[in-house]
Amino acid sequence: MRPIWSVGIAAFVAAVVGGLVFVNAFGRQKIPPQPIAFNHKVHAGDFKIACEYCHSYARRSPVAGVPSVQECMGCHKITALDKPEVQKLRGYWERKEPIPWIKINDLPDFVIFTHKRHVLKKIGCQTCHGPVETMDQVRQVASLEMGWCVSCHKEQKASLECLDCHK
Repeated sequence: MRPIWSVGIAAFVAAVVGGLVFVNAFGRQKIPPQPIAFNHKVHAGDFKIACEYCHSYARRSPVAGVPSVQECMGCHKITALDKPEVQKLRGYWERKEPIPWIKINDLPDFVIFTHKRHVLKKIGCQTCHGPVETMDQVRQVASLEMGWCVSCHKEQKASLECLDCHK
């Protein structure tokens, strides 16, 4: 009969290995299919539309927000009407439905992050989101894990108070 602690260690190792397999299979490197294949390279890169034009809540709220279908249609009533993805957009517009985007950069619920604070400090969107203006499809490029954030806060001489970021 094995000592009880060896069973505990075996369970712990199995949990760690299982967690690593799960993260590899379903982790942040996966890019989920979006309801519309929105191309940031075209909009932010080629046409040089500023991030805050579409993500206008970033400078005034915790969340950056996504543009409403109405905002998208502001341009797409007159441009790129023949493109299949714009036709999908038009479908949402005609049905009066929001686009069910799948969040790419997501933090745990216990983390308090506010875009406003970072935007007002003139921290560029690319610092956390990478060179979105070069991406056909947005992907998470930074780990957004605590150590990554703490390193940035140390470099920027920003607050390291736990309750500033955690509930």
